[in-house]
This record gives sequence, structure tokens and C-alpha cells, in this order.
Amino acid sequence: IQVLVFNKHDATPDDQKGNMGYLVQNYATNLISSMLNARLNELTQTANPPFIYAGTFEGDFFVAKTKDAFTGVVVCKEGTVEDGIANLLREMERARQFGFTETEYNRARAEYLRQLESAYNERDKRKNEEYVNEYVRHFLDKEPIPGIENEYAIINQIAPNIPVAALNQMMQALVTDTNQVVAIFGPEKEGIQMPTKDAVLQTLKDVKAEKLTAYVDKVSDEPLMAEKPQGGKIISEKENPIFGTTELTLSNGVKVILKKTDFKADEIRMKGTSLGGSSLFPDSEIINIKSLDAISAGGLGNFSAVDLEKVLAGKKASVNYGIGDKTENVTGSCSPKDLETMLQLTYLTFTAPRRDDDAFASYKNRNKAALQNQELNPNVAFGDSIQAAIYMHHPRAIRMKSDMIDKIDYDKLMEMYKDRYKDASDFTFIFVGNIDIAKDKDLIAEYLGALPAINRKETFRDTKLEMRKGTYKNEFIKQQETPKSSVFVVYNGKCKYNQKNNILMSMTSQILDLVYTEKVREEEGGTYGVYVGGSLSKYPKETALLQIIFDTAPDKKDKLMKIIFAEAENLAKAGPSDANLKKVKEYMLKKHTEDLKENRFWLGSIDEYIFTGVDMIKDYENLVNSITAKEVQKFADDLMKQKNEVEVTMVSPEKK
Repeated sequence: IQVLVFNKHDATPDDQKGNMGYLVQNYATNLISSMLNARLNELTQTANPPFIYAGTFEGDFFVAKTKDAFTGVVVCKEGTVEDGIANLLREMERARQFGFTETEYNRARAEYLRQLESAYNERDKRKNEEYVNEYVRHFLDKEPIPGIENEYAIINQIAPNIPVAALNQMMQALVTDTNQVVAIFGPEKEGIQMPTKDAVLQTLKDVKAEKLTAYVDKVSDEPLMAEKPQGGKIISEKENPIFGTTELTLSNGVKVILKKTDFKADEIRMKGTSLGGSSLFPDSEIINIKSLDAISAGGLGNFSAVDLEKVLAGKKASVNYGIGDKTENVTGSCSPKDLETMLQLTYLTFTAPRRDDDAFASYKNRNKAALQNQELNPNVAFGDSIQAAIYMHHPRAIRMKSDMIDKIDYDKLMEMYKDRYKDASDFTFIFVGNIDIAKDKDLIAEYLGALPAINRKETFRDTKLEMRKGTYKNEFIKQQETPKSSVFVVYNGKCKYNQKNNILMSMTSQILDLVYTEKVREEEGGTYGVYVGGSLSKYPKETALLQIIFDTAPDKKDKLMKIIFAEAENLAKAGPSDANLKKVKEYMLKKHTEDLKENRFWLGSIDEYIFTGVDMIKDYENLVNSITAKEVQKFADDLMKQKNEVEVTMVSPEKK
């Protein structure tokens, strides 16, 4: 159940929206929201959090641009709406009465200036859509456009001269005793009780009458790592001409691939990967496998998740872990000046996951509530039916449900996590971006070379999570407010995994998308759009997957299905039109040119080559240009003639 609390106030007059006034106001309201949101986030980490989520922001009043509003949002579990509203209002009122602390302000200001600096450093790399969005806001709302150069210069001059007392004074004006609006949104569900108007008004009154105390900001001067690790060494270094990279081997076996780019001045991306993943755990552990993300709730080293955010304020450095079916990964990004911080976070991710029973209890409470709410969405039933149809109730294809949450074993989770990260000797790390290889390679060796290594030899296991063979159809009825039919069709089969087939699969998907847009949406007016997506997999077996998804009115379903299948069959027998093939080629070549200027693309391409041995970049343009309509036709025919087709339809008929 979502509650919005609006504190309305007059919008800034157009004649007062000058560059200076706009920048100062934007700076102040952003920092107020940032500091208040940090407090609210802290509450979500308690063992029994008072809400699933809460946050605040300053902006337009949601029903009229003639008013601004300082808005609080709280998402609550059933039966706790009034308590959730009270906790949100309490923190807003606490900030109004006592203000924010100097240490909170210092962190929020450092983070704001860091983001501004990053935008300034990337000022020559901005995307067209960013300019367009600014122009639209300027036209609709008369929002000034000072430009990042002016904004950076002005804010860096005025920010040090704006004391926290000024923001505390503004907070008193943003949250007042009058002109409040409370909006509550919840599902139409039998038995659910929403608070009455009188109950909400009483909650507002009670919170105002409470005797509150000032927020205490618990801060530590402790560094992220008390001392550097006993670093490793570089034992070999070579240049690889395939991607223009420098490759290092460290003394603990870790492999490092470095690619220097000038695409972005303030970005370095990192990914470390090892084979194995959750496939090495038994199927019986599937609930724990699907809950491995809970480890991050505890924080790292000596820092809780809340304290970790505090110590990282003002730094552009983040690291996340991921344990997939076949691999365990560590991903990160940073600015060049914060590379060491990213490496420290990486080291702690391997060596010091932090256990926090209160944070874990919070994780369970919040996820249980979210999953209970998810059950009300009809598309969940549709998704469950698709999974069952494709994977035939394989234990690894289950979806987490609220009644599974209490079966998560925290001890087992910690044990599983540590097992996947206790050996870095088989990890390969890729760094792409504005990296100074000559200077940074020794720093990288110092941290990554110190990661634990037991030199085990392992790879992933085939879990037998295979797609259904043959033809299968399932149509079921699910009552909804709006009558509609949701249709899912998937073709799968054997397919050699290589660059050309990946390109052919992309072309097949895009050509069908063009055809369905013309035939189904434009000519028949039967749907807003048909989604077509295809992909190839290398492991454990080389396979292809092509899926088609759309919604339509129940009385149009049969006619549209005939078109869907007829056009897929036509592509497999006659191939694409010259016009459609030309459009797709032009788009793919344009997109590839853009991708070649993105660090994310190069990191993904290098990672792909390491994992599958396929170079997706080499001769890409020539290969795209060389592909004929006959080759697309044969590719589609080779997939569809294997006769592995699953069709799932959920029909929500008219209510009688």
C-alpha cells in the first residue's frame, strides 16, 4: 500500500527562476531530500522495519504544476498503513524541529559535488536525449539552462558558503502545519482495511503532538580498510592485439585485462568472473540460492550497509557481487581518482562479508511483504505458467514466494557465499575506461594479488535446466478488471553459437518486429505492439531461443494469432523483404558505431570472448553487410522446423 504525503507551497514565480536562484534552490532541496532519505533508509535496516520503503523529494504537486510540494512517499505492508505514515511524518517533523547535523550536511554536500564534478568531466560526452530533456523542461516549466560549465563554477563557489543552518531554515518552510494532502493507493482486495479519513487526520495530529528528540548521527573516522593488504606481484605482462589490451598474471593466479579508452573522462568499469556459480550447489538449496543477494544487506568489513554509505560519501566508487548459475562475479565502477576505493571494496567483497542479523531480518520482512503484494498481479500467474510450460517444473525454475522467506538459512547463505569467493586464483578481472595502465597496474596487483587463493580447479555443472521439446499449448482464464488476452510464444532448438548466428538471430527478431508492427498493430489495430526477442546460449548446450509476446482484446486473439504464426512461417519459407533487411542492417551498423564508443560494450565484448571464445567485434560491419535474405530465411527455417514450440495464453474475458 503506497501513501504520498504532500506539503504544498507556491511554485517559484517565473521571474525568480534565474540561473543563480534556480541553482541555489535546487542544491538546497536536493541536499534536504538526500539527508532525510538517508535517515529513512536507516530505519529500513532495522530488524522489524516500519515500512517497506520511504523517501522524499521536492517537485511539482502531482495534480497541478501551479503548486510545488515537498512530498514524502511510504510503502507499507497490509495493516501497518497508519504506522508507516506516522514513521514517515515523524522523521519529517524531526528534521523540521531540530534540523540536520553538520556531519550529515558534509556527507550530502560531498556527494552532490562529486556528482556535479562527474557531470562536468563528462560535459563533452553528453547524449542528445539529455539536451532534449533539458529543452523540454525549459519550454514547459521555464527551468533555466545555465549549462554544466556555469553550474559547476557557481555551485563550487556558493556551496562552501551555505551553512547547514540555512537548509534547516528552509526545511521549516517546506513542512508546515497546514496545506497537507495525504493520498493512499492500495489494491482492491477482499478483507483489506484502509485507514479512514479521521484515522489519518488523527495520525497527523498525534505526530505533531509527540515530544521528539534530535537525530543522532553515528559517524566513525575509521577508514574503509585500516591497512593495505600484503599485496601480490605481477609475474607476467603481455599485449593482446585482439582487443588492444594489456594482460597481467598476478602471483596468486588472478588474471587482469586492462583496456585504456578515452570515451569517458570519469569512468572505469570493472568485472571479475570465475566459473562455477550456483550450479555447484544441489537443487535442494534452491531457496537459499535465490536469496544469495541477502548477504549485501549486512555491509562489508566493519561497516553496516548504512555506515558503508556514510564512509563512501563523496566518492564515485561502487562494487557489487553476483552469483549466477554458471559464474560468480564482482562488478564495479569508479572515477579514476577513486580506483583504490573500488579495489578496497573488491578486496572486502572477497574477504569480509559482514553478518548482520538485524539487517537480515529486515531483508526477510521487506521481501515477504513485496512478494505478498506481487501475488496480486495477474501477470505473475502468466509468468508462472510460462516457466512451468518451458521448464516443466524444474526445481531451479521456481519463483520465490512469500511463504519461502522463512525457510532461508542465514548460516547456509554465508557458507555458500564464502565458498564461491574463497578462491580468486581462477578469477579474470577486466578493467575498461580512463585507466593509467603504467601507474595503476601496481595498485591493482597490490589489492587483487592479495586475494585468497587455494588454486582449486572447477567449472560449472549442467543442472539439466532444459527447455521443453515438441509442441505444447496452454490456455487458461484469469479474471481481471480489464478484459484482455496475453500471449506468449517461444521457439527453441539447437543452433551453433558463433558471431554470425548471433547476428542472424538479431536480424530475425528485428525483421519480425517490423512485420508485426505493420500487420498486427497498424493494419489490424490489435495491440500496442508485439515484442520479439531472440538469443543464443553457448552452455551447457548450444541453443537458440525466439520469443513473441503481445496483449490484445479477447475477441481479436484468434485472428492475430493466425497472423503471428503465418508471418513467422513466411519468414522461414520466403525470407525477409529487401526493404526490411535494409532497415535492419542500417540500424545494426549505426548501433554498432555507437557501441564502439562505450566502455560497457567493450567490457561485455571482452567478457564474452573469455567466456565463449567468440569475438563479437571482429569484421562486424563486413559480416552484417554480407548477410543475404536467403541466409536469414534459412536461419529462421532451421529453428522453426525443429518443431519445439511453446504457446501460453492467459485470457481475461468480459465480466458477465
